[in-house]
Amino acid sequence: MPEMAASSVAAAAVATEQGFEAPRPPRHVAIIMDGNGRWAAERGLPRTEGHRRGVDALRRTVRAAGEMGIRILTIFSFSAENWSRPAAEIRDLMGLLRRFIRNDLAELHGNNVRVRIIGERNGLDPEIRRLLEEAEERTRSNGGLLLVVAFNYGGRQEIARAAQRIAELVAAGKLAVADITADIIGRHLDAPDLPDPDLIIRTSGEQRLSNFLMWQSAYSELVFVPTYWPDFDRSALDIAIAEYWRRERRFGGLVARTLGADRVVSP
Repeated sequence: MPEMAASSVAAAAVATEQGFEAPRPPRHVAIIMDGNGRWAAERGLPRTEGHRRGVDALRRTVRAAGEMGIRILTIFSFSAENWSRPAAEIRDLMGLLRRFIRNDLAELHGNNVRVRIIGERNGLDPEIRRLLEEAEERTRSNGGLLLVVAFNYGGRQEIARAAQRIAELVAAGKLAVADITADIIGRHLDAPDLPDPDLIIRTSGEQRLSNFLMWQSAYSELVFVPTYWPDFDRSALDIAIAEYWRRERRFGGLVARTLGADRVVSP
C-alpha cells in the first residue's frame, strides 16, 4: 500500500463503514481549475508562474485520473469571459497552451488519452485553432481516458448556440416548435454524446460554477476544495472523490441511488 495516498485508504474505509465495497470512481469528473493567480500572489511570484505551475497540476491530474479508472475528465481551461483579462496575461496563457500541446500531446497519445475540445472556435487565432484540431485528430482513435478541454467556453453561450441550431431547424421546417424538449436541446450542445458529469470539483475555495457546464450540471455533485489549483494532486482528487462517495443521488426522486452502484459507460 505504500503507493496509495492516505486519503485513498480513508475513502475506502468510508465505503466499508457504510456497508458496501469501495465503488468504482465516478465515470465523468469535471474540474474548474481556479486559484493560479492567488497561489502566485501569496508567494510573491508573477501570475505567469502560477499559470505555469497550474499546467504541472494538470499533468498530475490527467495521470491520476487515468490510473484511477475515471473515464472522462473535463477541464475548464479558458472561459469566454477570460478574454477580458490583461492582454499580456492572455498572451502568456496562449503561450502555455501552445507549449502544452506541442510538448505533452505525444505523451497523452502514448498513454491512450483521447482529447476533445468544447467551446466556440470561430474567431480564434488560426494557430491556436489548428493546434486544438491537431490534438483532437491525433488522439481520435484512442480508447483510454477522454480529456475534454473547455476552451473559449461558456455554459450560457453553449446553450445559446444550441438554441440557434434548433431555430435554424424550425425555420427550415425540419422541426416543429411543439417538439422542442429538454432532450432536443441537449442533443444540440457541444458534446451531446457525452454523459453529464457525476462530479464537479472547483479548487481555491470559491463556491460557484462560473458559467461552466450550466446545462450538464443539473444533477452533478459539487465539491469545493480550498486547495489552489497549482497544489492540486492525486491526494486532493482522492479527497474530493471520497466526499462524492458520501453523497446520495436522488435525481429528483425519493429513493437514493447508491453511488457504488452507478454504472460506468464508455465515452
